[in-house]
Amino acid sequence: MLHDLVIVGAGPVGATLALAFADDGLDAVALDARPAGALGRGDRSLALSHGARLILERLGIWSAIAATRDAVTPITAIDISQRGGFGRMRLDALEQGLPALGYVVSYRALQAALDAALGRAENRVVYGARVTAIRTTPSYAAVDVTQAGAGLELSARLVAVADGGGELISGLKRHHHDYGQVAVVGKLAPREPHGGVAFERFTPEGPVALLPEGEHYGFVWTTTPSQSETLLALPDAQFLEALEQRFGLHAAARNARARTQPAGFERVSDRRAFPLRLEYADRVVGQRVVLLGDAAQALHPVAGQGFNLGMRDAYELAQELLATPRDAIGARDRLVTYARRRRADRAAGIAFTHGLLGIFGSDAPLLRWPRGLALTMLDALPAVKRAFAHAMTFGLH
Repeated sequence: MLHDLVIVGAGPVGATLALAFADDGLDAVALDARPAGALGRGDRSLALSHGARLILERLGIWSAIAATRDAVTPITAIDISQRGGFGRMRLDALEQGLPALGYVVSYRALQAALDAALGRAENRVVYGARVTAIRTTPSYAAVDVTQAGAGLELSARLVAVADGGGELISGLKRHHHDYGQVAVVGKLAPREPHGGVAFERFTPEGPVALLPEGEHYGFVWTTTPSQSETLLALPDAQFLEALEQRFGLHAAARNARARTQPAGFERVSDRRAFPLRLEYADRVVGQRVVLLGDAAQALHPVAGQGFNLGMRDAYELAQELLATPRDAIGARDRLVTYARRRRADRAAGIAFTHGLLGIFGSDAPLLRWPRGLALTMLDALPAVKRAFAHAMTFGLH
């Protein structure tokens, strides 16, 4: 049997693709390595842009996510600054005419809502299915799968890889860049309510981000591998002191500066670390295959662009498939059209994230002044600020 589409991975990006055309008659099968009913290894938080929320609203699942207790925290403002230099930029949702600049969302709540919607949809999901090989011909693609110890083969006009690094696809070269950095993450209880304000603080060792989650902050502290081991080993009180020093907080100034800096922290929990790398494919389409999300590009978490870029990948591919006659699905000209539509947004997301680290991750004194000037000008010029906020929220098209 020749399917119209096989989707490798039913995580948020793969599920978004499947749901975007679930009731339009396409014969699609999603393959997911998770056992049925499993939501993954523990919870984590995702930074969703307002544009990603609009996609989830179109899929009819945002209300289910928002109705889950403590699953969604709106980001009302983002404060961006650098340590050791002047300059600050503040993005405010009301100033941009938006209900929120973005949302911090529980991964478990998001995946549960997507799984429930997939269960109601016409398209089939095969759980416990591990893809071992993908082979392509000019007329179809074959996917080798193992499930419960047995092997099977599926054939499709097109295979969309939305899970893993895309290593199963031959002919699509992947680029790897190790930043030599580690992200120390965890949760912080603030001394004062955060008010939905997120902070991005660029330091010589790398950016430090605070994201409002429920009544606490989630933090991402980028540092060196050796320093990360030290930070993880510190007692809680010493860790909090180190973090406040990294933000440049001073006890006497906390109240006066509460609008532009966090007011300090009472407790820290759930500390852990993971290495930071940039990986991306030179092309996102090949013969009868397309890469989405992390399989196409896995970005540094600075500015929270990677996941939102993957959501736009999935939704835009769905629109292309809906406008394609069935016998033309997976045809080279259609895939080239999709890749062309995504080129600017994808290139900008990769370049913006990588560029921020190059510009703000250096401790060169000569860069502090131009960095501060750039932040000051962005904050002072409304038209430029709106363009910046629009790109962060909706991507480039």
